[in-house]
Amino acid sequence: MIKKALALSAMILISGCNDSDTTASNAPASSTSTEQSTSHKVTDQWVGSWIGVEGLVLEISKDESADPGHYLLEMQYGLDADQSGTFEGQATDEGIRFSRDDGSQLLRAGDGETTGLKWLAEKEDCLVVQPGEGYCRD
Repeated sequence: MIKKALALSAMILISGCNDSDTTASNAPASSTSTEQSTSHKVTDQWVGSWIGVEGLVLEISKDESADPGHYLLEMQYGLDADQSGTFEGQATDEGIRFSRDDGSQLLRAGDGETTGLKWLAEKEDCLVVQPGEGYCRD
């Protein structure tokens, strides 16, 4: 009788462990989905035109062929003709992550001072890739 009770207890414990393992493996996927949906709520507000200095421009649009939080960044990011293009971006908690010829980049919110450009220093609504590369709205 005691052996049956011990065996039954062991089975209950083992089955309980299996259920908690399944729950734990599903938890990260669900929190990742929540982070992505939260991230793009902020970056969706960035859709539209942004102006830099000396002809630099940024146009952000939603990538309709992809899931929410994916964007197309059409930009002239340097003075040379080859420093332009359209790049695919994805929302993160920090901003929009994208890649171009000069490597992986992060577009993040800031102000004119954050751009590092004296011509934009007074602006309040800006997006910055790196010091010396920023785009603002009036």
